[in-house]
Amino acid sequence: MDTLSMDQVVMELVVNGGHARSKSMEAIKAAKKGDFEFAKEKIKEANEALNNAHNFQTSLIQKEAAGEKVEISLLMVHAQDHLMNAMTVRDLAKEMVSMYEEFRK
Repeated sequence: MDTLSMDQVVMELVVNGGHARSKSMEAIKAAKKGDFEFAKEKIKEANEALNNAHNFQTSLIQKEAAGEKVEISLLMVHAQDHLMNAMTVRDLAKEMVSMYEEFRK
C-alpha cells in the first residue's frame, strides 16, 4: 500500500465500500425471500470488502500518526462518506437478515 498514490487509495475506499454496500443489499433481498444461507454469504462478502477498505484507511492513519502529512481532498471526504455508508448498510443488513430469519420461524 505504500506505493499507491492518494488517488488510488481513494478509489480503493470507494470500490470496496461500494462492493460492501451492494453485497449487503443482496443479503437483505435474499433474506426477504427466505434464502438465509445466501444472505449470510453476502454478509461475509460485505465484511471482506469492508476489511479491505479498512486496511487502506488504516495505512493513511498510520502515515499521519508517523508525522507524514496526509492530503485531505473532496475526493477523500467522498470516499470516507462512501465507506461509512457501506458500514451502516452492512450493519442494518445483518439485523434485517436476523429479523427475517426470526419471522420465518
